[in-house]
Amino acid sequence: MTTKVISANLNGIRSAAKKGFFDWMRQEAPDFVCVQELKAQEADMTEEFLRPHGYHGHFHYAEKKGYSGAGVYSKKKPDNVFIGFGSEEFDAEGRYVRCDFGDLSIISVYCPSGSSSEERQQAKFRFMDEFQPHLAELIASGREFIICGDWNIAHKEIDLKNWKSNQKNSGFLPEERAWMGALFEDLGWVDVYRQLHPETTGEAYTWWSNRGQAWANNVGWRIDYHVATPGIASKAKSAAIYKEQRFSDHAPLTLIYK
Repeated sequence: MTTKVISANLNGIRSAAKKGFFDWMRQEAPDFVCVQELKAQEADMTEEFLRPHGYHGHFHYAEKKGYSGAGVYSKKKPDNVFIGFGSEEFDAEGRYVRCDFGDLSIISVYCPSGSSSEERQQAKFRFMDEFQPHLAELIASGREFIICGDWNIAHKEIDLKNWKSNQKNSGFLPEERAWMGALFEDLGWVDVYRQLHPETTGEAYTWWSNRGQAWANNVGWRIDYHVATPGIASKAKSAAIYKEQRFSDHAPLTLIYK
């Protein structure tokens, strides 16, 4: 029995749909798809977006129009659904959907980016401060979790092309990297892709800036992750980053668990 889980930052669900994302999703036939950056409100969601190919969809919309948003698609109907993680500030931004299926929970998370301004970087630090205790609670609960999403942090030097010149930039700041490291080293979460591919560099990237020739030259970052509890992480058999078609500035990350 295998479980196929995809994480994909869509950079706008309407834009990704026009570029063929839902056709690709049908061909892939995953058990679960976690999507981020919907850039849509409930009123914008068509039948194709809500229930593509008969999947169940659950979504967290930002209060601000055309901003953020996260969702989980599943073949099976979930037992429970949680929208938001209990943060007054960040639940308003539409960043978290959790769906429970038996003893496994699938979470789609869209962590803030701090690259647009110092104000947003400070918001990102506040998010990290609020999200870490939540992650500690989850792992202590004894359930199995797979948290998929755009974490907007490259953890180590091998996780981005130009690490030397990005050490003072959002996404690769020492505080962000230390926070990510603490999830894996102190709390016990597993970076599933890295567990399977500990040394991979250029093939591991999931995001490319729209500036310059980043995509053409593979000047990328690995900022999309499957972060899982050790039990389910140990069942991961393969990982793939899909680059044949471009649905957004991110590439979908697929993991298969057995």
